[in-house]
Amino acid sequence: MSDILDQIRDVKQLPIFPLPLVLLPNEMLPLHIFEPKYQQMLTDISLKDNLFGVVFFEPIDDFVDRPESGSIGCVAEVRDVQTLPDGRSNILSLGIARFNLLGWIETEDAYLVGDVAYFDDDPEDDAELAPLAEDVYQLFRRIAKAAHKLSGERTAFPEIPRSEPVSLSFLIATAFNLEADQKLKMLKTRSTIERLTLLKEILDGTVSQMEESAEINKIARTNGHSKKKLDL
Repeated sequence: MSDILDQIRDVKQLPIFPLPLVLLPNEMLPLHIFEPKYQQMLTDISLKDNLFGVVFFEPIDDFVDRPESGSIGCVAEVRDVQTLPDGRSNILSLGIARFNLLGWIETEDAYLVGDVAYFDDDPEDDAELAPLAEDVYQLFRRIAKAAHKLSGERTAFPEIPRSEPVSLSFLIATAFNLEADQKLKMLKTRSTIERLTLLKEILDGTVSQMEESAEINKIARTNGHSKKKLDL
């Protein structure tokens, strides 16, 4: 069990915020809190652990007002709160762990409260996992360098820290504007290898295009003067 899961394992009931988005671990989520029930939720969790759950939810029918039991969500930890004079708030939260929504707890609160069970990825063969993680890291580093060139290289290229494969997979996933179904697939899988493989496919399909765009942009900034010919 990871350190974070070890810290929150005694939190069995979690306020749930259904949203039409997927939150991943290591992803920052800014929210504007204006509904009274979620203003109350924010007040309540501020007195305890500053934790709530985000579950992807897009109601199809008017009479369905909550995600189904068995849905997968992500714990969000409130990191910053800006309270406005009228009671609304702007908050910044961070995804920290995944959970399975086991069911709903009946309370007197206006917001939803879920019975949750946390989970992490299953152990996998390091002989397969380590080289895959390194491939994904190097691909992402190439894309980051290309993006840096496209930005005009006004600052030094930031060093991209290595991390263990599970964290790496989520850190890289949050860097892209992925569709909700792709993010949900990455959230649900308990295989780091599967998640890294999905990311490798995305990166493989992007890196060459990014590097070519960066080179064209660099040449354009020098009025087209370059000894290198581009094969377009």
